[in-house]
Amino acid sequence: MTAHAAMLLGTEVVSASLCHGGDLSRVIWIGLACGGTVIAKTGPAPRVEAAMLRAIAAAGAPAPAVLAVDDQLLVLECLADTGRPDDAWGALGRALATLHACRGDGYGWPDDYAFGPLAIVNQMSRAGHPASSDPDWPGFWAACRLAVHLPALDPPLARRIERLIASLHDRLPAHPPAALLHGDLWGGNILVANGRITGLIDPACYHGAAEVDIAMLGLFNTPTPAFFEAYGPPAPGHDQRLAI
Repeated sequence: MTAHAAMLLGTEVVSASLCHGGDLSRVIWIGLACGGTVIAKTGPAPRVEAAMLRAIAAAGAPAPAVLAVDDQLLVLECLADTGRPDDAWGALGRALATLHACRGDGYGWPDDYAFGPLAIVNQMSRAGHPASSDPDWPGFWAACRLAVHLPALDPPLARRIERLIASLHDRLPAHPPAALLHGDLWGGNILVANGRITGLIDPACYHGAAEVDIAMLGLFNTPTPAFFEAYGPPAPGHDQRLAI
């Protein structure tokens, strides 16, 4: 992995150490002979992840620069990470509002992705549903985020999810703005230093309802009023949609 990164960068590597985390990818710090440190990581689709990080940066939100990439490895700028989301809720609200202000023409993403062995299907046609001329958000969520995984679930849970799918048009807004989503925005994927957000990492981007990212923030953290003051108030009914 270090030799591969050196080849991609065209420079000599003088040190390497394993990063913490890395549940779904192998991630290492690499010291370069020319000075400085970079991050190298494997993953299900390094070129797709690189495109996602570039999209986040192009939207004006913080993300590490892509230094090199091929089909096996992604090499990234090493960003400061000395804090945690609880140190910077207001800054995170501003960063996420900037990201979500970047809108797409529809829901999904040009490429599929994955969390380890779990496929992330980003187009309804690839989920076995014909693409509609006017696809709605409940249809995308049903086809690409729920129904595709029914075969992997225990039958009692699968039947519950099927009942939820049947009611989604009564539970979700039909056409919310197609915001650029991080897609996996839990606290471990938010880099913080000195009260500011230095980078949003390990994305699984697509365009969809902005409250998906906000719901994910509540997995291991609890956004404070400072977050919503900076981001904006949640849409009516947000609390009822969190579980979905």
